[in-house]
Amino acid sequence: MSQALLYILITILTYCIMEFVAWSAHKYLMHGPLWSWHEDHHKPKYEKTGFWEKNDRFFLVFAIPSMFSYMAGSLYADYRWLLFVGIGISLYGLTYFLIHDVYIHQRFKWFKQLDGRYSRAILKAHGAHHAVLTKEDCESFGLLVVDPKYFKKKATTKE
Repeated sequence: MSQALLYILITILTYCIMEFVAWSAHKYLMHGPLWSWHEDHHKPKYEKTGFWEKNDRFFLVFAIPSMFSYMAGSLYADYRWLLFVGIGISLYGLTYFLIHDVYIHQRFKWFKQLDGRYSRAILKAHGAHHAVLTKEDCESFGLLVVDPKYFKKKATTKE
């Protein structure tokens, strides 16, 4: 296997793994001991003041391992593969930002709602997650991997 192909695979694998890292962090940290940071994200828009949320701190939490991966992979030839781990984390972060903050929450008015099956399922799943304003009893913690029930015409939020 060529080194270029290996680095591409590392980047893609890291990107895919990040969906499950984000899901776990959302379920067990944001809706657990770090709820004080995430709670304002579950408040209705009319209760929010200002543009920034405490929840925006999680951008830095996920950026730090990416930054260290970039640095270690760039500085040490034996750890060059870490550079591509950092790239995979960054690409997932960009995807998360564009889908979550731009598309779902419309914090930036860069494009209008999409009308595909998958985009509607993402909106339904995220809507079901935000239907609960407390840290308990939420569902749908992921972003890109969506429960098949949200692809149905009328998705149910609780089984």
